[in-house]
Amino acid sequence: LRHAGANVLVLTARDAVEDRVHGLDLGADDYLTKPFSVTEFEARVRALLRRTSLPAGAVSIGRLTIDVEAKLIRISGTPIELTVREWALLELFMARPGRVLSKEQIAQQLADCDSQLTTNAVEVYVSRLRAKIEAAGVRIRTVRGFGYLWETTDA
Repeated sequence: LRHAGANVLVLTARDAVEDRVHGLDLGADDYLTKPFSVTEFEARVRALLRRTSLPAGAVSIGRLTIDVEAKLIRISGTPIELTVREWALLELFMARPGRVLSKEQIAQQLADCDSQLTTNAVEVYVSRLRAKIEAAGVRIRTVRGFGYLWETTDA
């Protein structure tokens, strides 16, 4: 979750100062002990959401920001144009993080109702998407004999 840009709010019964410090040092953004007020919890969640600089519906991975609702990607703030199929491929990888996707699976998902996609065409789309996002700290790795895997190459 932390690598995907998620905020972390620890809810716990452990209220010792050492526990709070340890939780925050491990990467939590906030720490709330039980019992707690629902209004305080809601206020802390709102504060965490204000801290994120991403628009609603956007995900940040490495230097890549993906705004799914606006169908827009940016690398370090610079907009990158994708074709419809490249965007569909990007969404396919995002929907299955950490899973290897075979060329056949990708072809099936990217094919229109009236067209078949060959595995050679999948290779072309993967290559084009790779070229557009390689500077962002993410990559599409070939897993020989199995397919492709989306992974982050830097923090």
